[in-house]
Amino acid sequence: MTKGNKDLYKILGIKKDATEAEIKTAYRKLALKWHPDKHKGDKDAETKFKEINVSYEILSDKQKRQQYDTFGASGPGGGGGFQGGGFPGGAGGFDFSGFQNGASGFADIFETFFGGGNARSRSKRRGPMRGNDVEAAIKIDFEEAVFGCEKDLEITKPDVCEHCNGKGAEPGSSIVTCKTCGGAGEIREARNTILGQMTTSRACDECFGEGRVPEKKCTKCHGTTRARVKERVKVKIPAGVDNGSTIRLSGKGEGGMNNGPSGDLYINLIVNPSKTFVRSGNDIHVEVEIHLVVAVMGGEVAVDTIDGKEKIKIPAGTEDGKVFKISGKGVPKVSGSGRGDHLVKVRIIIPKKLSKKERELYLQLAEEAGIDTKKGGLFW
Repeated sequence: MTKGNKDLYKILGIKKDATEAEIKTAYRKLALKWHPDKHKGDKDAETKFKEINVSYEILSDKQKRQQYDTFGASGPGGGGGFQGGGFPGGAGGFDFSGFQNGASGFADIFETFFGGGNARSRSKRRGPMRGNDVEAAIKIDFEEAVFGCEKDLEITKPDVCEHCNGKGAEPGSSIVTCKTCGGAGEIREARNTILGQMTTSRACDECFGEGRVPEKKCTKCHGTTRARVKERVKVKIPAGVDNGSTIRLSGKGEGGMNNGPSGDLYINLIVNPSKTFVRSGNDIHVEVEIHLVVAVMGGEVAVDTIDGKEKIKIPAGTEDGKVFKISGKGVPKVSGSGRGDHLVKVRIIIPKKLSKKERELYLQLAEEAGIDTKKGGLFW
């Protein structure tokens, strides 16, 4: 691949068969790493950031990606490739050599080839764009998941630059006519071919089809119109959520472009396990130990539930591992009314040491049952 020609997949560090999720994940990591706010004054980092945005804008669109994969070597028209901003000769490559600033301009160049029309008309039709969705995670305790709670969350996300109000120009400076294209938003070039002279147009490398540029770039967003902002949001977690549940907050994601709507915020819940209870769906499981005498004779035992102590009756002759159900004392159902059950498994304790009195009593029981304790019987 010749100098200046770059593979969009290599820019994002992904394979050609990458999924949409893998493309989005790679983009987010790289955009965060190379954002101008982290490399102030570094022109190489700024260019890298814009290349990442261009690559993502193409590869995240199914139709553009398919056409890029198909025509990347020589352009949709075949032959030796486009001049002055088209696809270069390298397979899947794109010429970034004229790339100066801004990410959306090169998207217009792609649209010129992919969608028809010229860069200027395509730019004029550019409308509001929805912001990307944002993901975050919150850890909560077992009891908070059962009964619900409210948490404060701070997120950092790209949004409209407040310093320049999304204009890209330093406050007090103007938006002026682009000197490179004279306000046309496009550069027209003529070249000789075997069919005669052909004229092509491409988006202006300076204003990227807008026809106007900031007189002085915003010192915070460096003319990109975007900046990373911190926002605190209150998250209301409903009763009954489980580990791995996701809550969506509409409009709390990244800010949109050109007055477009914001994306959504998706919050993944991580529930800390309980030291006492085990959850299965909306049911809660617990084990309780009972004395051998209680298992034989029956009785009543107190068990811990998420609502406090509850007493259950143990019938005479209860076997080890028997499960008792306390109805309606489990986890509330998120998508309906009612609660699950609290299930108690009993474990019978076999005494290992006996007092003299206990030994005498067990010997009497053994005699009544006809058990010969002298031949390896009970407690020998």
